[in-house]
Amino acid sequence: MLALLFASGASLALIAGRILWTGRLTYLFLVWNLFLAWLPLVFALLACDEYRRGEQRTWHFRALAITWLLFFPNAPYIFTDLIHLTSSLYLHFWVDMVLILLCAVVGLVLGFVSLFLMQTVVVQMLGRVASWLFIAAVAGASGFGIYLGRFLRFNTWDVLCQPMALCRGIGRWAVSDPAVHPTAFAFPVLFATFLFLAYVMLYGLTHLQPALPAPARVEP
Repeated sequence: MLALLFASGASLALIAGRILWTGRLTYLFLVWNLFLAWLPLVFALLACDEYRRGEQRTWHFRALAITWLLFFPNAPYIFTDLIHLTSSLYLHFWVDMVLILLCAVVGLVLGFVSLFLMQTVVVQMLGRVASWLFIAAVAGASGFGIYLGRFLRFNTWDVLCQPMALCRGIGRWAVSDPAVHPTAFAFPVLFATFLFLAYVMLYGLTHLQPALPAPARVEP
């Protein structure tokens, strides 16, 4: 948690530095996106707390779990902000690219920490195999959610604020021709694959054993 707070603070400082340097608020939206990236972790912590207290069957736990799933795509969504790198900003292109990637990596790790917490709950409820099916399902749903956000411009809260418009957007996607709109189908699949593989690699790294044994203690 301290590492994530430090990385988020450093990202905010760099965003502020970029604004002061250029005198433009071009990337102020990254502050909002980082805030949204923190929400899945908050909801995952609350859901785990409900589960530890033995209240996994209550509506509180279910509501928190559903809310976590709805907000989870906001964490890796920052990677799609690379679209804002245009030729008009070529003077600051590399600085802006590093700034966006830094925020994107912070958001991705925030999301993966929340995903790991929810996976531990699923392991205890349904077993380890089911937990990896859960990871694959979340990755798939997130890939589609990020597509809805980037291309159809829907937000998480539109589930409540604009449910009919959201349903119409999903309906148009479902009946669209892949040959005419290949991005509509390729993007969710590719981003879901990216999320799943990135999580598997991070999961593997966090479970590595020490390469060298700890030095033996010499008794006085």
